[in-house]
Amino acid sequence: MPAAPLPDPTAASVADARTPVRTRAAWFVAALLAALAAPAHAASASLASGMPWWGWPLALFVACFVMGIVAVPAGIGGGTLFVPIIGGFFPFHLDFVRGAGLLVALASALAAAPMLLRSGLASLRLALPLALLASASSIGGALLGLALPVPVVQTALGLIVLAIVALMAVSKKSEFPVVAAPDRLSAALALHGVFVDGATRQRVDWQVHRSGAGLAVFLGIGVLAGMFGIGAGWANVPALNLLMGAPLKVSAGTSGLVLSLVDSSAAWVYVNKGAVLPMIAVPSVIGMMLGAKIGARLLDVLKGAVIRRMVIGVLLFAGVRALLKGTGVWP
Repeated sequence: MPAAPLPDPTAASVADARTPVRTRAAWFVAALLAALAAPAHAASASLASGMPWWGWPLALFVACFVMGIVAVPAGIGGGTLFVPIIGGFFPFHLDFVRGAGLLVALASALAAAPMLLRSGLASLRLALPLALLASASSIGGALLGLALPVPVVQTALGLIVLAIVALMAVSKKSEFPVVAAPDRLSAALALHGVFVDGATRQRVDWQVHRSGAGLAVFLGIGVLAGMFGIGAGWANVPALNLLMGAPLKVSAGTSGLVLSLVDSSAAWVYVNKGAVLPMIAVPSVIGMMLGAKIGARLLDVLKGAVIRRMVIGVLLFAGVRALLKGTGVWP
């Protein structure tokens, strides 16, 4: 009778070594997320004690630095966290927060776009028709958001954030959707491509379908992006992946290109209306970009699903806070 193979002590030691690292990283990120609630207490205390002018930019930088760390492993844009958290817990007018939120999302998208295009993970041909409609509608959304009363926008923001939480909780993304044949519109626009998967080193040919429905969805996404200043990466990726059938990596990369065009259109409306303050926008963009670099390193030691669940909890709290603040229950 052959002897049973002995367990590999090396594999066990590696697994044992990774477990405490991931545990420490999980506790570290949980502490960072808990720290996001600190500005709420700092706001009330500082208003009574008279915080110096440089205190708020510093607090913004720290909060956005933390959000940048969390946003990358969670797979969401920084703007999705920025507007509900800063708008709910900082004593800034919501118009200024939305204007800065568009610049935060725009800076992140522009920083990643060249690398994504070179690697083939972003398709300019796929992004342009979608971004054209979304950019036009985002201008209308920005004008509508600035025209509506702040309590109405704050209440609607809370509802949208809660809808994002529901979408993140139930959405099931397909890495390589099966598209039997492209529709006439996608064939006419040549919405197809190829990329090399970095994990398997295999060549992946892709095409899309349901292009008409996708264009209609992105028309609505542009309105939401301009009205609330939260970017739209949370909606772009499911629309490209689940509706149109683009591979998940291509959906995430192309979403960044769409964001760079849509957010730049909506941001000009806020700039023209005087709703972009450098004191809010500059520390927010710098903090988010620096935090994102650290967040990219966390991908090696922490599962994205862990941080994703934490972010869902934070957004749930921020969404309820925005809803209650808009209705006057928790001013």
